Amino acid sequence: MSDPQSASADAPVVAAVSATTPMQQLFERINVELRKVYVGQDELVLTTLVALFSGGHVLIESVPGLGKTLFVRALGQVLGCNFGRIQFTADLMPSDITGAPVFNMKTQEFTFRPGPVFTQLLLADEINRAPAKTHAALLEIMQEYRVTVDRQSYKLERPFLVLATQNPIESEGTYNLPEAQLDRFMFKISAEYPADHEEANILKMHGRNTDVDARLQQLQRVTSPEVLLQAAERCNQVHVEDRLIEYVNKVVRRTRAWPQFYLGASPRAGLSLVQGTRTLAAFRGRDFVVPDDVVELALPALRHRVSLTAEAEVEGRTIDACLQEMLKTIEVPRM
Repeated sequence: MSDPQSASADAPVVAAVSATTPMQQLFERINVELRKVYVGQDELVLTTLVALFSGGHVLIESVPGLGKTLFVRALGQVLGCNFGRIQFTADLMPSDITGAPVFNMKTQEFTFRPGPVFTQLLLADEINRAPAKTHAALLEIMQEYRVTVDRQSYKLERPFLVLATQNPIESEGTYNLPEAQLDRFMFKISAEYPADHEEANILKMHGRNTDVDARLQQLQRVTSPEVLLQAAERCNQVHVEDRLIEYVNKVVRRTRAWPQFYLGASPRAGLSLVQGTRTLAAFRGRDFVVPDDVVELALPALRHRVSLTAEAEVEGRTIDACLQEMLKTIEVPRM
């Protein structure tokens, strides 16, 4: 398998960082480049990279102005992947994202014109503003990595990552994402406002009226899509003890019996946790998973797959707080 350091002949060499394994080196080099333009949001950066190398997708709930578009564009530049963005609106049709056949006057035939979903890093901005039929079109794309139009399937180029955003403070003109759609996302991140020192760094870094494209072009490409796929396969080889599999199973099944939840997590939540912890362990320079990996990814993997009871909502409980209480009741295996 190719070393991530030799991703491409035209990829510039990045200053060496102290790391023990090729996967850890790759992760740290990506982080070094991203931090040249993107400040803070550590959970968002880490979880997105875990999802990317695990074949998953991420739902981001945050207020506007936190730099999500800048993050995805910078990520595409660093990884050597194509970037696309779709602004979801109430009148957005499925064909607006998948593409549609267009009649060619010269050949007198219909030719398929690909939509904006034919990319590798897709930012689906304010996804909850689109109607259900548009959600359904995106559902197959996220799960099957293909687009079907007029009974003809078109494969998407891998790697393929959807980062969908939704605004938690505006409800007018929005549609609640159905449970089937939410379950397609590997993780859900609740992005908060930056800390005091982080916001000061943002003002220093982006306080001038400079060309963002020019700044992004200065980022060094450290890998390529081909090497990303090889690295993802390497993550699949990380060992997970049977005791940890049982621990993940207990965590997921406990959500279905926890009194504050009327809807528990699906088996897909357990799959997301197991695969995500493999990738996280590889990022940390290990070829085996430890319980801390499960605990670190439990909230992002579960918070969008459970729902509070009416009584818990009236009491002002939050999903994250209930999940943390639940995790404390499950014995962590000793490794």
